[in-house]
Amino acid sequence: MTFKQLKEKKSFRFLTNKYFIITLGFAVWMLFFDQNSYETHQMLNNEIEKLESSGEFYSKEIEQDRKVIKDLKNPKKLEKFAREEYHMKKENEDLFLIEYDTIK
Repeated sequence: MTFKQLKEKKSFRFLTNKYFIITLGFAVWMLFFDQNSYETHQMLNNEIEKLESSGEFYSKEIEQDRKVIKDLKNPKKLEKFAREEYHMKKENEDLFLIEYDTIK
């Protein structure tokens, strides 16, 4: 096939069209080399998803903490919390902590 025959083919003319070449070059540049490339967008989308899921986690934690704070307004529950969490004790009282060995 000679160059003249090749030049007459519709697909060759389309692929060698200067507008097609420029558009193709622009698309390749935007997809792979630009700072706003597809890969960068995917990384940012993944980070957004992580942050949203951690936001949900912290919202649940805040609700649990609010419930605990509300419960601690009751003096008996406050005393129980102090004894369990901070190992506080009353005067004239002995406190024995039993720790279980987790290593077999």
